[in-house]
Amino acid sequence: MGSYRPEPEIQPPGNGYIPPPQPVRRPRPSWAAAPATYILVGVNCAVFLAMVAHGVSAGSPTTDQLMHYGADNAGAVLQYGEWWRIVTAMFVHVGIVHLATNMWCLWNLGLLAEPLMGSAGVMAVYILTGAAGNLLSTLVNWLLTYPDWVKYHDSMTSNQILSLFPAGAGASGAVFGIAGALIVLLKSQRLPVPPQELRKLRKSVIYFAAINLVIGFTISFGAAAAHSGLRIDNMAHLGGFTCGLIFAAPLVPRLGSPRNLFLRRLRIATVIVTGLLVLFGFYLAQLPK
Repeated sequence: MGSYRPEPEIQPPGNGYIPPPQPVRRPRPSWAAAPATYILVGVNCAVFLAMVAHGVSAGSPTTDQLMHYGADNAGAVLQYGEWWRIVTAMFVHVGIVHLATNMWCLWNLGLLAEPLMGSAGVMAVYILTGAAGNLLSTLVNWLLTYPDWVKYHDSMTSNQILSLFPAGAGASGAVFGIAGALIVLLKSQRLPVPPQELRKLRKSVIYFAAINLVIGFTISFGAAAAHSGLRIDNMAHLGGFTCGLIFAAPLVPRLGSPRNLFLRRLRIATVIVTGLLVLFGFYLAQLPK
């Protein structure tokens, strides 16, 4: 019979410990990394498709059609108490080109913002800054139209009254709000990103906001001089951008800190901005009618 000789055991280097194999992590799809951004884009597109499916022109909806689906209007809000338009207007768009440009900006800025402030933060910024822009637009449109309102409203029907005021729609106020928040957040020194890259990102967002604000005001002045019907709601852009700066200010000291501290700051920011918007809305409700 032959003798059995066991093979010598191969010893691992060091202290003999063999670490367990690490599980292979699957890359997360982009929608899972930024769900709020994709949800917001999806809701805006769904609203537009629903409008088109019910007979609204995809290229140039009428004012009545926009109003039916929730566009903002100073007369409707302040005279008839339709405050829900302050929120719904940020999901209604004036044609496919308007939708496409706003969604492209929202998608790019949202994908950049969501890793910094989380999905809840992006949702809060979108709704609150969009509402801030629409509230400021409502105030300015009311003040500009008030002389005509005082002169003619007693002899006008409700539809004629509403036609005195422009209909405002679109996500651009909220998009500017996200840009404003990013400008503040990307200033933080606690982000795990090389400072040079942070400066480039922040500069690109600043350029985006500045160029689009200038373009908006330029188009508005040109359209007014040419007596064109084209309108850019610059007040919505300005109001959303300013609100974004305010919203992000409490977050910066805790950006990059443990999650519970950051979430606490996020709740504080949401409560502060919500309170300011409620006060602003209360002020609007007291304007002379």
